[in-house]
Amino acid sequence: MQILLTNDDGIYAPGLAALEHELRKIGSVEVAAPLTEQSGVGHSITYRTPLMAREIYDGPRRRGWAVEGSPADCVKLAITELCRPRPALVVSGINSGLNAGINVLYSGTVSAAIEGAFFGVTSIAVSLEWDEQARYDVAAQLAVPIISQILAQKGPEPQLYNLNIPLAALDRPTEVRVTPMCVAPWDESYERRDDPRGRPYYWATGKQHPPTDASTDLAELRSGNITLTPLGFDMTRRDKLTEMRRWQLGSTLSRQPTA
Repeated sequence: MQILLTNDDGIYAPGLAALEHELRKIGSVEVAAPLTEQSGVGHSITYRTPLMAREIYDGPRRRGWAVEGSPADCVKLAITELCRPRPALVVSGINSGLNAGINVLYSGTVSAAIEGAFFGVTSIAVSLEWDEQARYDVAAQLAVPIISQILAQKGPEPQLYNLNIPLAALDRPTEVRVTPMCVAPWDESYERRDDPRGRPYYWATGKQHPPTDASTDLAELRSGNITLTPLGFDMTRRDKLTEMRRWQLGSTLSRQPTA
């Protein structure tokens, strides 16, 4: 099985190396990752400037492609140009920090997996709760068997998944819970400061509200469980289509005469 591995922490990130090591036990791995950290860039892409990519080596060992762009750029370029044969699986991670709850919308890690799903390839984002001394090797040893189980049990159609591992799961037996993402908003706030020249700047200080629904990913992660969430990228509110098609939208418009 050909696997495309990417991330948003950059090609030199330890989480990427740990996941590559474990994924090679189940398939052939091609790496295409950002040259520099791209955390929080969401699904941005490069289209107004050239997209540079070069092969990176660690001594004689080839690491993969370093792309001067976003995680979505990496997947887009790899599937269309760099990765041969075409990958049967896209894996993004291991991210340094959870990508759960509403953070999914901002995540470069998850966006890379979404880009893989755009191409009709089963894609999985993998994230580990942040820790200064993160044990990515242990997290990868947990993640890859779960990935193998997903591939063995899912249907034939391409699917998109978000896998999050709390630190507690590294130290004791834990369960994998299939959960929806929590959509509780952040308590958005900023601290205003002045630079040495008296110009104002702002630090984001908001925190995510505690989950009120015990069945969501944030609640399960706080309980020490690994979470797996099936995602989709079609944002249409299909339950509203029938109602809105009855609206008299066209009849309320009139073209204004021009001078």
